[in-house]
Amino acid sequence: MNCKQFNNIPLEEVLQNLGHLPTKQNEKEAWYLNPFSNESQASFKLDKRQNLWYLFSEGIGGNNTDFMMKYLNASVKEVLVWVKEQYFSSFHQQNQNYTQGSDKTNYQITEIKELQNPNLIKYLQERGLSSNVYPLIKEVHFTIGDKKLYAIGFKNESGGWELRNQYYKGAVLKKDISMIYLNQNNQLKNKNVVVFEGFIDALSFVEIKRFFKGDLLVMNSIALLSKTKEQLKNYSKIHLFLDNDRSGEKCKIELLSSFPQAKECSKIYSDHKDLNEYLLHRIRNENKNQHSEKKQQEQDKQKHFRGHKRGR
Repeated sequence: MNCKQFNNIPLEEVLQNLGHLPTKQNEKEAWYLNPFSNESQASFKLDKRQNLWYLFSEGIGGNNTDFMMKYLNASVKEVLVWVKEQYFSSFHQQNQNYTQGSDKTNYQITEIKELQNPNLIKYLQERGLSSNVYPLIKEVHFTIGDKKLYAIGFKNESGGWELRNQYYKGAVLKKDISMIYLNQNNQLKNKNVVVFEGFIDALSFVEIKRFFKGDLLVMNSIALLSKTKEQLKNYSKIHLFLDNDRSGEKCKIELLSSFPQAKECSKIYSDHKDLNEYLLHRIRNENKNQHSEKKQQEQDKQKHFRGHKRGR
């Protein structure tokens, strides 16, 4: 998707996916509370017909790209990278060759069940993930147009799903953060939380720290930073396991500034892009060491056998 295509998506849908709903609206316009900071009166106006926004409290405005550049504090290139990871139904409807007057919806979830599909199990294994993480995910079957697909499903707080398989990365329904309460018997009292950008990293953490009993917060998109910050107000112990890239660094700086008690943990995997890449590196090293030990044991056995023969 390029800027022109992104700017043709209704900004109303973009705002909704980010968790922002209008305080009042009509056919021509919609008014929102400032998406960039806290305020009590709506000063953000969306012109639905022109698909342009204007923020009266700051005297700025523009198109979708301008909005996301400010929202993410990112460049045009970084915004387009973010856009590729989102699912905007209006964009996909524009690119589907439906017959005129068809009442088909663009996507539909057809089945949600426990993980069974061998291809999805294999995909998880390739990401270094075992059956330890199965209770935290689902197998989701869905359609996009006429295509029938299935993927690993990770549910968010608004009932939407992050979806992954070997060939597909997307999301359906509303975008939101996800919470995992590993200590189900005491979730209201737990003040310890670990933060991730994506759910594969969260599952990687569970694979590495199998006895951890705190809460996990998955942002699912750095665009949900404001929602993340609101949720983190409930915790006194915050551990950040974010990506080692430009957007991840920006996110870390913002969260550390807002929560001085937070601990930045990405130095543990500083030579890797994210926690899952670090997990795979660990597994490869363990397998390599096990192979070396086995080879050494075989060599020792052969030496012992040759020495025994000479002794006779």
